[in-house]
This record gives sequence, structure tokens and C-alpha cells, in this order.
Amino acid sequence: MERRKLGRQGLSVSAIGFGCMSLGIADIYSSSVRNDDEAIALIHRSLDLGVTFLDTANIYGDSEIKVGKALKGRRDRAELATKFGFTEASSSTPRTSGIDGRPESVRKACETSLKRLEVDHIDLYYLHRVDPNVPIEETIGAMAELVRSGKVRYLGLSEAGAATIRRAHKVHPLTAIQTEYSLWSRDPEDEVLPAVQELGIGFVPYSPLGRGFLAGRFKRIEDLAPDDWRHGSPRFQGENFAKNLALVDQVKALARDKGCTPSQLALAWLLARGKDIVPIPGTSSMARLEENAGAVNVRLSPANLAAIEEIAPKGAASGQRYAPSMMEMVNR
Repeated sequence: MERRKLGRQGLSVSAIGFGCMSLGIADIYSSSVRNDDEAIALIHRSLDLGVTFLDTANIYGDSEIKVGKALKGRRDRAELATKFGFTEASSSTPRTSGIDGRPESVRKACETSLKRLEVDHIDLYYLHRVDPNVPIEETIGAMAELVRSGKVRYLGLSEAGAATIRRAHKVHPLTAIQTEYSLWSRDPEDEVLPAVQELGIGFVPYSPLGRGFLAGRFKRIEDLAPDDWRHGSPRFQGENFAKNLALVDQVKALARDKGCTPSQLALAWLLARGKDIVPIPGTSSMARLEENAGAVNVRLSPANLAAIEEIAPKGAASGQRYAPSMMEMVNR
């Protein structure tokens, strides 16, 4: 597995990470991992494949607990990232009741995550969403105290706007910015990617496979279980679904010509966008995990990249990536 440096502060991670949300949220994705043994087996296989960059969060149900169990005796093999900021309605559900970036909440959230993960430090600690009611300087200042105390090694932000990133970086150097980025979510190319590249901050795309769409998994909306949250996603609704399906069909055709899977093509495209870009696809399937790891072996020529650009230019996806209430929380 290829290794990459995130930012200029010293963090080295696997070029492909493992997004662990589906390990703990059974009522978000219908295919979520249902028990500890399955989750532990997935993480152990991930580490064996060299996919050592593990990403979770305090609101992903019991994902932190499962990750912690899997890392017993293996902590030194992983780069562990987690996030805070959403307030938890319950420790056992993903439901949230707001965003809290107050300094006192930073410290409390970190202590809770350390206990759940059963570790003495977190490698990369993100603010999950920017709190509009708390100056980012105050939140980052409290996070920097965690670094000085040894509880956290590096800092990051998730779904922050370019101006906020610059302000935060002045308080304490940031190692990574995490934002949705894929062939059908290219908004970061406007301001965020140029900013992080200028400042020497790594970039971590989440949902790099378009919430499973770019993997070619869906042919009908009925392919999703009735309780799958993606029914509420604009890109999975009505005409948007049909238009996005046509886009994916073209991605699948390119992948066939390249001799790889659509998922591998989509991940290889991200890897080719920059040496400090590390996507974190999530899955509950061992086969998908292995497939995603294989993306590092897909080399895209200039002709391949041009063909991808032709079929999936910026703005190609139909529909917003989130419902309006969630869109208000991104790029702050």
C-alpha cells in the first residue's frame, strides 16, 4: 500500500483510508455492520491490506467502541482519526441536536472519545462541523491544548470554508481538511483545494464513491432498503436518480476499458488529483474493502483523465449532495 503525507506536520498515512461510519450506524445505511465480530474482522483485514488510516466520529453510533476493540494489540499499526462537534442526542444513535464548538465541549468530547476508543491518544482530531456561534479561533485554541497535552497529535477541520481554514491555521497548523469530494461532488475545487494546497494542508475526501452510487451498486431506487437514509438525499430522488444513473453508466464503461471496477476508477481519479489527497471510502463488505484497496494499483494516463473529465465534468451530478438543512452546515 502506498503511503502519503497529510500536510507538513509529519503525519504519514495509507493512500487509501477506511471510513468507519458504517461500522456503527445501523439505521443510516441499510448495509451497516451489525455486530462487533464483523466490524473487528473488517478492521483487521484493512490493516493487513495496509489500509491503516481509520476514520470515525463520536456520533457514528458505537463505531468508536468497535474500532477501539479492533485495535487492541494493533494500535501501533493504525493512524486513528475521529471527530467531534455534533452534539449527541444519544450515545447509541446517530441523531444529532446541533453543533457545539465551545472550548469546554472540545475537552469533554476528546475525553469521551479516548475512553470509547480505549487509547491514550488520537492521531488526527477533527472538528466535524464549524460552529457558527463560536469563533473558530476559540475552538482551535482548545484543540491545540489537546495537542500540547499529548492526547491528540494533529488537528483537522471537516466541511470548513476557505476563509475559516485560513483563520484556524493561524492559531495552530492544520494537518487535514475533510470534505465530500468525488467525481460527482467537485465543489472543493473552487476555493478549499486551492487554499489547502497553498497552506500545505492535506485533503481527505469522504464519500469518495458518491455514497455507493459511483460503485455502480444501484440500478433502481428500490435497490435501497426502505429505511436507508439515502432515500432523503436529493441525488437519489426522481429525475436526479435517473440522470445520475446515466453518469455512472459512463463511468462503468470507462472502468471496463481500463480493466478495473467503477469504484477503483473513481478512487484512482482522486489519488491522481494530488499527492496529499487521501480518500476514505467506507464499506461493510470484505470484498468491497479489498476492491477499494486495489485502487492504488490503477494508474490513469492523461488520456484516461481526459476521458473521465469529459463524462464527469464539474457539476455533472444532478441534485444537491445534502438536504437543505444539512447544506447549511457545509463550507462554513
